[in-house]
Amino acid sequence: KTFVVNLLYIRELNVFPSYLICISICFVISILDLAGGYPSPLNYHFFPKSCCTSVNEVICHGIPDARKLEDGDIVNIDVTVYYKGVHGDLNDTYFVGNVDEASKQLVRCTYECLEKAIAIVKPGVRFREVGEVISRHASMSGLSVVKSYCGHGIGELFHCAPNIPHYSRNKAVGIMKAGQTFTIEPMINTGLWRDRLWPDEWTAVTADGKRSAQFEHTLLVTESGVEVLTARLPSSPDVYPWLKPASANSK
Repeated sequence: KTFVVNLLYIRELNVFPSYLICISICFVISILDLAGGYPSPLNYHFFPKSCCTSVNEVICHGIPDARKLEDGDIVNIDVTVYYKGVHGDLNDTYFVGNVDEASKQLVRCTYECLEKAIAIVKPGVRFREVGEVISRHASMSGLSVVKSYCGHGIGELFHCAPNIPHYSRNKAVGIMKAGQTFTIEPMINTGLWRDRLWPDEWTAVTADGKRSAQFEHTLLVTESGVEVLTARLPSSPDVYPWLKPASANSK
């Protein structure tokens, strides 16, 4: 837990205008080499880099490159680490310089969607209820929920059952049981929910070119509730004045 959280939250201190996205790769690789871990995305189904960086209209799976971030951008950094036999998956969306109010509202609402979804996790809850909670909150702000990508089981495998859609009226099968580990990672758009794929066959972007944000945690269902395995640490930097510790570090 501590390792993957520190990796992302040290990185967030250095997101600023003119920051080179490709630096994220060097950072992830250097820290993992020192600690004896491995970046889970690297070569996963031929993904070419060690983490994902998704800017503005990119929904997820953006490939880091030499692009410079600009004042007013939002950027999601998605880090997954294989360490001591298991994977840990975590992402946050950050403001770059002075961000407009619409983008702030998008990012804030996306974070709240994740928090509200985490709050219902406990044994006996149907997986499909996650999407109901997220969609309800996003729609209150006039935002839409991406349907093409979902949360997933994680542990010794990077991706496995169960699949956990983030949208309402989904057909997810099963109920939560103590001992299960999975991610919840809502992707929320300012415009339509629909997406398209770039020719690199990885980068998913909004179909209408409007902005998207995402937050993610890896969760463990306990006998009485949930433990957020990737929760922020007391030493984690406070990059958002409205950001609170993940709801339900333990219940």
